[in-house]
Amino acid sequence: MKKIQLEILGLSSSQSQSGSFALILGEKHGNRRLPIIIGMFEAQSIAIQIEKINPNRPLTHDLFKSFAEQVHVSILEVLISDLKEGVFYSKIVCSDGATTFELDSRPSDAIAIGLRFGVPIYTVESVMSEAGIILSDLDEGAESDEDDDDEDDDTPSTRTEVAETKEPSGQVSLDELTKMLAQALEREDYEKAAKIRDELNKRKDKE
Repeated sequence: MKKIQLEILGLSSSQSQSGSFALILGEKHGNRRLPIIIGMFEAQSIAIQIEKINPNRPLTHDLFKSFAEQVHVSILEVLISDLKEGVFYSKIVCSDGATTFELDSRPSDAIAIGLRFGVPIYTVESVMSEAGIILSDLDEGAESDEDDDDEDDDTPSTRTEVAETKEPSGQVSLDELTKMLAQALEREDYEKAAKIRDELNKRKDKE
């Protein structure tokens, strides 16, 4: 079974499914893209790991990592292994040093955990052939609206719109931004925290 390595290209709110997010995975050595609709919690967990934000309390995927480390289990890779009736399936490949074993998982959970262990993400040709799209298809898909009432997580996404993010006002002082960042982290509003952190970084680069 030939595996295809993927990388995360983007994460944006899905306009086709309210409260969901579109995770865009790209073929590392090719031009095909694999969009997957995921839930809000999983999107948040993936986003804070990508943004290197440390939550005040561990999320479920952080807890999984801590538990795995305590029992001396390492994660080797994440594999998006199948697509059945429009739903993706995946496996987390693990090892205890003597035995390699697989855990069934939703792709969103598997990727959130895989990011925390820094392991590669793979899929197989059958999945990429069925659900993968090329760049020209992405551009065309962004111009058309498609109705989809299926609210299941980890389903193929037909939209690739990039969510517009409003940055904190440039008139806010650095001290105020720092306080806002602390408050956002305390409320566990990691999306806002990431925006504030980006604004702080921009200000520091200009100094």
